Amino acid sequence: MILGYARVSGTDQDLTGQIEELKALGCTKVYSEKFTGTTTDRTEFKKLLRRLKKGDMLVVTKLDRFARTASDGIALIDKLTGKGVRVNVLNLGLLDNSTARRLLRNIMLAFAEFERDMIVERLAEGNARARLRKGYREGRPKQRITKRHREVVALLEVHTYSEVTAMTGFSKSTLYRWKKKLEKGSNNGRLAKVHP
Repeated sequence: MILGYARVSGTDQDLTGQIEELKALGCTKVYSEKFTGTTTDRTEFKKLLRRLKKGDMLVVTKLDRFARTASDGIALIDKLTGKGVRVNVLNLGLLDNSTARRLLRNIMLAFAEFERDMIVERLAEGNARARLRKGYREGRPKQRITKRHREVVALLEVHTYSEVTAMTGFSKSTLYRWKKKLEKGSNNGRLAKVHP
């Protein structure tokens, strides 16, 4: 049996490309989830590992899809190949226990771990620089409520949230948030109470 595993790091990222690529290569089932590579509690990945048996093949698009640290990746691949499961990484090929493939696998996993660590380091440096700027505030900047926002919220006086969502395309949670801001008002002039 050929089984695939697809993963993206963020909930706003799309898995479609990976899933389509894996299915095109003959995967009968693709397990997928949205978690960072450092997350250890990956439900779908655990299900996949329990299902794999001797003679099966695990297919992933890149080595860092199922392991970001070199030691975890090496241990996992050794465990799988040890029980007769073939591991096919699309940008590397079939990984087995040959000396050359082990070397290639270890180098690629080390690079994936290095890349992740560099991203974390750059983010930390960027955040530290931002905190030094005058007027820096953590989180999203406050949204300025416009005439359009007021007009949309005014529709709630005669229509339900569902109806306004259907008319405008704005989600109910967005409408709740705008209405709350407008009703609350603000001392700094950013928001004003709505008067339809």
